[in-house]
Amino acid sequence: MAQQRSRRLRKKLHLDEFQEIGFTVNWNFAQGTDLDTIDAFINRMIKEVIEPNGLGFGGSGYLDWEGIICLQKVGSCTEEHRTLIANWLTQNGMENVETSELYDIWWE
Repeated sequence: MAQQRSRRLRKKLHLDEFQEIGFTVNWNFAQGTDLDTIDAFINRMIKEVIEPNGLGFGGSGYLDWEGIICLQKVGSCTEEHRTLIANWLTQNGMENVETSELYDIWWE
């Protein structure tokens, strides 16, 4: 039997219409890449592919990066978002680019 929850509780628990679906992303810079090049690349990634597509990125790394991608608003990323990010990273020279399956970023 499905449990009835108020709109306020669904929002607080990120359920139903408030569910947020995202994915993780991992990639590597080439050995010997300097810090200024890495910083410039991350800034360019945010400017060219993250923000124009209404996405948010949280991640860190040095030569090996990992992070999470989700929407900047409540909602769900799509397979197209995964493909877009993976292709952009690959086309811009990143190595070992991997994205996870889509998943509920609050409950998985």
